[in-house]
Parts: sequence; structure tokens; C-alpha cells
Amino acid sequence: MTNLNFQVIDAGHYENFPVASIFLPSRLRGAVRSIYAFARAADDIADEGDAVPEERLASLEQFRGQLHALEHGEPPVGPIFNDLARTIQQYDLPYAPFHDLLDAFSQDIRKTRYADFGEVMAYCRKSANPIGRLLLKLYGDHDERHQAWSDGICSALQLINFLQDVAIDYKKGRIYLPQDEMAKFGISERQIAEGRVDALWQQFMKTQIERARRMLKAGAPLGLALKGRIALETRLIVLGGNRILEKLAASRGDMFKHRPLLGLADWFHMLRHALWPAKKRATGQGGCGSCGSGSGCR
Repeated sequence: MTNLNFQVIDAGHYENFPVASIFLPSRLRGAVRSIYAFARAADDIADEGDAVPEERLASLEQFRGQLHALEHGEPPVGPIFNDLARTIQQYDLPYAPFHDLLDAFSQDIRKTRYADFGEVMAYCRKSANPIGRLLLKLYGDHDERHQAWSDGICSALQLINFLQDVAIDYKKGRIYLPQDEMAKFGISERQIAEGRVDALWQQFMKTQIERARRMLKAGAPLGLALKGRIALETRLIVLGGNRILEKLAASRGDMFKHRPLLGLADWFHMLRHALWPAKKRATGQGGCGSCGSGSGCR
């Protein structure tokens, strides 16, 4: 999601996951900030500046080396790893999700095209899903069903980010859309470069939007299964993802001229449904698992 009025985290984009927002318990904000700082710094290595790919990959390996050092009980070096070490120790966080994130950043350098949706999802499993699992771990939630729902939400949000950032990613030399599906609809890279929205592009984007919507809806029950502020956070995330999809659909997939953003009116709408998710369900208007709306969180 975009412009959520607090820092957010998503491998390569940092726009899908709330970090230290006002809705998080104050006791967890420092821990979440430390995770954000780790991912932000690693992403900057992969994306920012004028370094060539080989230099970026070497720098990421040095970053990974510091993570390995923490695993082996060596003292952390620098503020990022000092804070991260405290968070990992305090909440007994696994190291695998952090390595997965680094794998995703490295993949952004090595791989710029995705043959099919399976390849895209394999990327999501490392670029997005680790964050949701780490957040659940911070809350002491180890339910496997909750983790599966979280994976669904996180992957859906990553897909949504890909859809809203087609033009931005292309300028970086990357296309995260499945190549076989592009070919099926006659979509070429030249069309993306030109920002040309024709009937085929609209149909192609419709299929992408609907798939992301289904995935988001499948994970939405997590927002009702959890308790307290993390439940509110989760419902807001799902509602925000749905709002972005609605805006994409309204523009018929023209993110070239109308990159969807969340405005103040969207936030009022989202907060209302996130704070009272069961109200409409109780009146027989059930539908969306995150807000109870029968209109797909509209």
C-alpha cells in the first residue's frame, strides 16, 4: 500500500507493511523499527546509488556476514545490528526470515523477469511473507493457520505493489508481471515502456487485479482471528490493499497516469471498518472477512 502515513516495509518498495505505527503497542515499536532498519539498509544496497550489480551483491554478502555473526554469538557491529540483535534475543526471533529477505534483495539484482506466476510467488515467499511471520512472532502468535493467512495477505500485498509500480519497476529494468501471461494477452515490454493502455492491457490487468483480490480475501480472516492492536493493524492492511485494488480497477489498470494512492478519505473509511469489523456482519451484511462488508471492503 502507499503513503500510509507511517513507514512501511516491503522488499524493494517498503510500502505494504506498517512499521511502528500509532496502532502498534508501544512496547513493540522499537522491535519493529529494528526490523525495518535492517531491511531498509539492505534494500538501499540493492537499489540506491550508482554501484554496479557485482558491487551490490558483494555488499549484500557482507551484510549477510554480519547476520551470520549474530547467529554465531559474535558481538554486533553498528547501530542496525546492535538494535536487531536485541530484538532477536528479546523475542527469540528465527534468523531464516532475515536471510530470506536478503535473498529477495539479491534476486532483485540478479533476476529482472519472471517466466510465470509460480516464479513470482516464489519471490513473494522471500520478499514479503517473512515480515508477516516476524510480526506474528513479536506478538507471541505461533498458530500455523495464522501464519498461512499471513502469507496470503503478504503475498497479495506484494502483488498489489507490483501492479501499482509497473512503470516505476520498468524504469529500474524490472518486470514482475508473469511473462507467459503477458504473452497470452499480447502484452509486450514496449507497451509498458510507452505506458499504452489499450483493451488488451485492460483485460490483462483485470485478471491480475482479481487474482490479488482473491488472495487478499483468502487471508483476511486473520484480522478477525487475532486479538488487540495487531488485529486492527491487520484489518487496516487488508482494507488498504483492497482500496488500492479498487483504484487500479477504476483506472482500468492505468497506473502509468493514475498510480493509486491512499488519501484522507480512504483512511477514514478504512479506520471505520477496521474499528468495527463485526458490526455489518451482525446485521446480516457479511462478506469480506476483514470488514464484514459485502462489497469487497469498499
